[in-house]
Amino acid sequence: MNLSRRRKLSSHVETSSMNDIMFFLMLFFLIVSTMVNPNIIKLMLPSAKSSKQMMKQPITISVDGAGQYFIDRQPTTAQQLESELQRRVQGAESPTAVLRVDASLNVQKLVDILEIGNRLKIKMVMATQAQQAAGK
Repeated sequence: MNLSRRRKLSSHVETSSMNDIMFFLMLFFLIVSTMVNPNIIKLMLPSAKSSKQMMKQPITISVDGAGQYFIDRQPTTAQQLESELQRRVQGAESPTAVLRVDASLNVQKLVDILEIGNRLKIKMVMATQAQQAAGK
């Protein structure tokens, strides 16, 4: 009688290299998907004899502590402010102005400038200074 033990067959599958393969496949598909642009629309644009590039550079309006007005570092008066701004934004598609007003001034001067910007359809942005930390 043969009483030898049978060898049990293992049904275990080694999958340690599967992680590496899946990582490389995922990396490949991520790289390829960024190169493909599905929203491409091919257009034949019309040509023009003169091309005009619009530069969007904001106008800086400053009011110092003494109440003096400046447009792009050039002094002006409160009465001339609206006409000077209108001259500068003439023909601009979406004009923008940066307001730099001294903190010690009356709020009414700021409101007056904002009203002028509203009449002239100028987007106004208020320049501020970051507060210093208490420990510094």
